[in-house]
Amino acid sequence: MSAHAHQDGRAAGLSGIEFGAAFHRDAVGPLLSQELPGLRYAAARLGSGSDVLGLDDVMSRDHDWGGRLTLLVDGAAQAAVPVVRDLLARRLPDRFHGRPVRFAATWDTAVSHKVEVATVGDFAASRLGVNPLAGLSGPDWLVLTGQSVLEVIAAPVYVDSTAELAVLRRELAWYPPDIERYLLACGWQRLAQRMPFVGRTADTGQRLQSRLLSAALAGDLMNLAFLLHQQWRPYEKWREAMFARLPCATELRGPLEAAATAADWREREAALAAAIEVLAAVQRRRGLPTPVTAVTRFWGRPYRTVAAEVPDLLLATITDPLLSRLTMRAGSADQWVDSVDVLAHPGRRAALTAAYRAWLDAAGPPGAVRLMGLRAVTAPDRGAAARGPRRDCRP
Repeated sequence: MSAHAHQDGRAAGLSGIEFGAAFHRDAVGPLLSQELPGLRYAAARLGSGSDVLGLDDVMSRDHDWGGRLTLLVDGAAQAAVPVVRDLLARRLPDRFHGRPVRFAATWDTAVSHKVEVATVGDFAASRLGVNPLAGLSGPDWLVLTGQSVLEVIAAPVYVDSTAELAVLRRELAWYPPDIERYLLACGWQRLAQRMPFVGRTADTGQRLQSRLLSAALAGDLMNLAFLLHQQWRPYEKWREAMFARLPCATELRGPLEAAATAADWREREAALAAAIEVLAAVQRRRGLPTPVTAVTRFWGRPYRTVAAEVPDLLLATITDPLLSRLTMRAGSADQWVDSVDVLAHPGRRAALTAAYRAWLDAAGPPGAVRLMGLRAVTAPDRGAAARGPRRDCRP
């Protein structure tokens, strides 16, 4: 067997993360040590790609596959970024272990090396739409998606002599407590608003709509499981694969499958109710305020929904002044936006902070909204009379 064929075979057995480690260890790292011996940098396989999540397979190699790596320096060393890029462009080989080093990609059609070189802060901003090293406001946290954070923190770091990368990854480990409670409350609220329609639509002859609602609610429950286990959620392609790693996955899988597939709406509703109680138990074990029973009847009708106390108890514990004023229970951007063109684009996601700021402005100045008991008490709405009576949303 030729040396080239041996290298091809060895590379074929490596995952993307393993290949990135070898690419740094045997090609990129030695070159940097030789030419820029004093450079303090971090090397990892970050950014887009199934391999960043450790979920790549043979099909993953049909695009954007080759010598990919992320090199990061501290902000104070920003001048080194173009120097490193130029060095790699001149000195890297065309292939490494049988894979291309210079190739066209879906985001860059130029045939060039795909080693990303940036400062820690600039790289984070390119994925998140904001630089966490400069601090994250409440609206900044709310426009992050789990996928964007995973692209920064999910994969292992091969080497790191920077001062900033570890700080960045710690900052992004999970939401601040009040943000988390707000998002959990919004997740429960979303379920409460739609679950009664599963039976109502079926009873009015809309069997397909009932099934569609059940399946959507099963997805919402899966999303809530990630929040309750404090794990960032990936985008849809890998959601179930990473859900399977959650501690509640074994207990929750059966009810979710029944909620999505059972023929009779009563079976689907019962499955949804069972899944809700599983997640309520997880919330209770975490020491978060949770009622004894999370499911209740809806307006005396023969349908069930999430008890109002589930989100209300969570909201009542929030002490952050900004979140206490945010009476709009929309949640994070990926709880109310489903456009891929928005969610997959950091700049467009960052623009959504304007919506949260507008909702806060509409709530009035600090002190206009306060939590009293379990219900938000809002300053009088002078436009209510002009708009007419509030619509009764009972199905």
